[in-house]
Amino acid sequence: MKLLRITTNYPAYLKKFYARRPGIEQRSYTEQKAALDYDAFGGADFWSHALKPLGYDVVEITANAEPMQKVWAVEHRVRFRESNWLLDISKAQIENEKPDVLFVADYSTFTYQWLTELRQSCPSIKLVLGWCGAPFEGETVFQAYDLVLSNVPELVEKFREMGHRSEHMNHAFDPRILERIDLKGRQFIDFSFIGSIVRHNQYHLERERLLERLVQLGNVEIYSPSAEMTLTDELKAILMRGLYGVMAGARTTGVSNEVLQKLPVIGKAATWESKPLRPINPNLTPYMKPGVFGLEMFQALRNSKVTFNSHIDISSRSASNMRLFEATGVGTCLLTDWKENLQDLFEPDKEVVTYRSAEECVEKVTWLLEHPKEREEIAKAGQERCLRNHTFDIRARQLDEIIKKYSRASKGN
Repeated sequence: MKLLRITTNYPAYLKKFYARRPGIEQRSYTEQKAALDYDAFGGADFWSHALKPLGYDVVEITANAEPMQKVWAVEHRVRFRESNWLLDISKAQIENEKPDVLFVADYSTFTYQWLTELRQSCPSIKLVLGWCGAPFEGETVFQAYDLVLSNVPELVEKFREMGHRSEHMNHAFDPRILERIDLKGRQFIDFSFIGSIVRHNQYHLERERLLERLVQLGNVEIYSPSAEMTLTDELKAILMRGLYGVMAGARTTGVSNEVLQKLPVIGKAATWESKPLRPINPNLTPYMKPGVFGLEMFQALRNSKVTFNSHIDISSRSASNMRLFEATGVGTCLLTDWKENLQDLFEPDKEVVTYRSAEECVEKVTWLLEHPKEREEIAKAGQERCLRNHTFDIRARQLDEIIKKYSRASKGN
């Protein structure tokens, strides 16, 4: 069975990836993809490696890696519109591969209309899987999927309530990463946080609140893409906040939302439910370092004695994010927010350490730093559990069962 997984990577990561490898954009598609896969960002080739022993022929496409994608188009003599290169080339790749299963890991780039047209032009596709682990605007795209997969149990519940077929699947760790980073070096970062701080409803507002307290109460090194927000980003946020104020003022004079939404250019601001936040919290700026990605991120985790985790706001009850497995996978002591289901993944305070408040977080990280033997025992136990229960090989078996189940259901229809 052929499965094609299509995704996009953070633009900030791709920019760094190519900047650090001068000339690689001139190399073949195969060479660029091999380098990208080796760097282990996001899903890389993790599913390809794990599903192959189960009889799958897996193709993975990083649709927004522009130099790589355009080289593929040249190599295959595929024409594309410069204004629509990403979707044109992706469509050509999928049609060329003729997969049985399409696994879509980006629910915003690949729209309902695009997927519907693709299924018509590529009749080999019998099953479309979609992945969603974050907030979304509008549900139309999910109607193009036969099944929505999510790492967030709360989202699985929501999708089912909306009438979509949905299954839960946790993130995982690829042990090959341990062969690509330094495991013997000194852990010189006492306490780290590595990740995004998206200042929007349902994203990381609680994470931001906790980090604000942590930088006041203790010493945490923050590695985040937010540190590299530009003056343009800040000015855009100021403009958006101003538009929100204009709309709020217009409402007080009796102008209806319906009228405001019809205004050219600025009408969209009338749909905003709350005042837009600045892209970066000025209280955190002094403690921030540029974001790290791929193997650099895994190395930074490994270099940390303790690393901090806080879940996305939509995952209010459940432990579900990638950091659970990334940190434990490389053998770092993870300090994570307590969740109802955490004990199903790791044993609290034996394999990972939990907190319920910023104050408790500071108390526990202080204790862990003062007790290296106990900290290292927890880190080792967490890594053993991760490598035993949470690898991509294990998730691949789960995905295989899901594909077989829903393939049968599709045939039955």
